Amino acid sequence: MTGERGLIARHAGTVLVGQLAVMAFGVTDTIIAGRYSEHALAALSVGAAIFVSVYVSLMGVLQALLPVWAELHGAGRGNEVGRSVRQSLYLAAILIAVGMVMLLLPGGALRWTQVPADMRGEVEAYLAVLAFALAPALLFRLFSTLNQSLGKPQLVTWLQLGSLVVKLPLSIWFTFGGAGLPAMGLVGCAWATLCVNWTMLGCAVWLLHSSPFYRGYALWKRIEPPDWHQIRQFARLGVPGGLAVLVEVTSFTLMALFIARLGTAAAAAHQIASNLLAVAYMTPLSLAIATSARVSFWLGAGDAAKARHACRLGFELTLSCALLYAGVMVALRHQLANVYSDNPAVIAVAAALLLAVALYHVADALQTLCVFLLRCYRVTLAPLVIYCAMLWGLGLGGSYLLAYRGLGPWEAMQSPMAFWIMSAGALVLTALLFGALLQWTMKKRSA
Repeated sequence: MTGERGLIARHAGTVLVGQLAVMAFGVTDTIIAGRYSEHALAALSVGAAIFVSVYVSLMGVLQALLPVWAELHGAGRGNEVGRSVRQSLYLAAILIAVGMVMLLLPGGALRWTQVPADMRGEVEAYLAVLAFALAPALLFRLFSTLNQSLGKPQLVTWLQLGSLVVKLPLSIWFTFGGAGLPAMGLVGCAWATLCVNWTMLGCAVWLLHSSPFYRGYALWKRIEPPDWHQIRQFARLGVPGGLAVLVEVTSFTLMALFIARLGTAAAAAHQIASNLLAVAYMTPLSLAIATSARVSFWLGAGDAAKARHACRLGFELTLSCALLYAGVMVALRHQLANVYSDNPAVIAVAAALLLAVALYHVADALQTLCVFLLRCYRVTLAPLVIYCAMLWGLGLGGSYLLAYRGLGPWEAMQSPMAFWIMSAGALVLTALLFGALLQWTMKKRSA
């Protein structure tokens, strides 16, 4: 594979390996919690949904800075990258403070969504530990975004792979106990994540200071006072992007919280389906990151035609992979569910859910690529509006009605399948709207 397609594929492949290593954190915790107890798995489905909502939303703000640094790189202005990165630390500090407060005070959300009382204590203890794992996670994401924008994601991937080697044994040890350590249950998984996140950040800082690759970007100059003009520019790009991610992820989170009232079997099956979807999502996410880095590079270099060509190649690769993954989900749905649980009731529900998850994944892959490419062209507000209408309105609102009250000619299903059917339909419409918006934006830019 040569040329632009090869560059995108290699970049995406490198990012994918690292992302899968990080996703293996969640897979590991899901399997360990499921083997520890069904109650722990159900609590994880709620706790993980809340943490992911907070983390991914805040991460989206920082990830949206990728086009800024990629354009500087493409324009040959590498000496300006260091100052820009240092200014982004002020934005990161604000996000960390907001996120920690949300994770330390989840009680209101748990009561509002009527999560069973016997589950709340374990969920709150799990989130309290993860609150202190948020800062290193977001700062490492900043390091990752910088490397992706410069077209050099390899160092990030090696750190993520190494972290998995540490995470797996720690999660097992802390959860089940042994060697003088008492069993912590689900909270043990959170403590393992905290240890690994701080270790990864320490390694990233060491690499930034010692690797010759970063010397040309003047990263280690004394940090300047806040440049509020630049920080506002970051916010105008990142905050709508982060809010768009918030809408997408919270629609998913609220789905988990609403499903929790259907019982532990339904919650556990939903956790299996959502975990498999999250693993599959890493491929289109990696392709979106790689494609947007190349598109922004060419826009910075002043070559709009090559930017459009990179967009087309990204779509070809993303659609091909999405269809392949959807086929695997449908064909192996029972076997995949059995990896996570040996409860026949949970396996049956999860296998059925994967039929809807397959459609959800194809639409999710395409809309993800569109969102990243729209950010390259500084289009962020329109996607946010579309997300609110489609995912919160049609997807989540329609799901709740279909599940618990009935929708049109359909009676209430009292099943997690209602949430996946409506959410998949909403995401299909979202992908179509984003595709039309991207096409219009590129035509306007080239006119």
